[in-house]
Amino acid sequence: MIDISKLIQGKNLTELDVQLVQYIVTNIDNVLQKGVRTIAKENFTSPATVIRLSKKLGYSGFVDMYYQLLPLVKQVDTPNNEMNEDFLGSSQQDLLTHNTMAEIEMFIEKVLKLNQKYIFVYATGFSAIAAEYLYKKLLVLGRKTIFASGTDSIGVFENNLEDIGALVVISKSGETQVVIDKLLAAKEHRIFTVSFTKETDNRVAQISDLNFKIIDHNKLDDRNMLPNSFFPSLLLMFEFIFKQYIEGFLSKKE
Repeated sequence: MIDISKLIQGKNLTELDVQLVQYIVTNIDNVLQKGVRTIAKENFTSPATVIRLSKKLGYSGFVDMYYQLLPLVKQVDTPNNEMNEDFLGSSQQDLLTHNTMAEIEMFIEKVLKLNQKYIFVYATGFSAIAAEYLYKKLLVLGRKTIFASGTDSIGVFENNLEDIGALVVISKSGETQVVIDKLLAAKEHRIFTVSFTKETDNRVAQISDLNFKIIDHNKLDDRNMLPNSFFPSLLLMFEFIFKQYIEGFLSKKE
């Protein structure tokens, strides 16, 4: 069964709504042919409820919801074979497909050039592995940095709020609630926030002052079971940003 947790997270759905989402995802091959009335009848509800569900999920209607969900669901059913030939292939152009040099320059100015305050790096799950890598890179560059993950006490963040100049979070889905909570707390204290997420719209990206978008080939694979270049591309993005920073620093010394 396909994991729908990231589809429904933060959408304030009822139990019936969740049932309908699971039904639509499970029957994605023929729900369009069935139509709203048949879907409603088979789930003992009204067509209006199905339409309202599509609105709650952020779509203009049932048909829009179907066409938006179809590629996501089919990618999970059948892993993307187009990735096989050049699975880890990446170039500067790939990294800048959804990001700009202006955003990288902003990261350098607002984060890497912090002098008196700390950079706080936060992530959970698989993202925490990449976050720790970022943390160690920042340390060797001489940046004052604190790293925390989902296993650390919330006090690690809250007790250092006055000394934090920038919060950097990583969330592949962009819907991880504990990450969202950190961002909201940081914004209340006027701390500059940066996030690294998948390339499609998500709450973490919306809340952040600066968001870097990394292509996620399996957006519903919440458990990271399928082959995916998201995390390798994320690390390459880190290195690309550091390259711009170091080259800019060296050019000023010449």
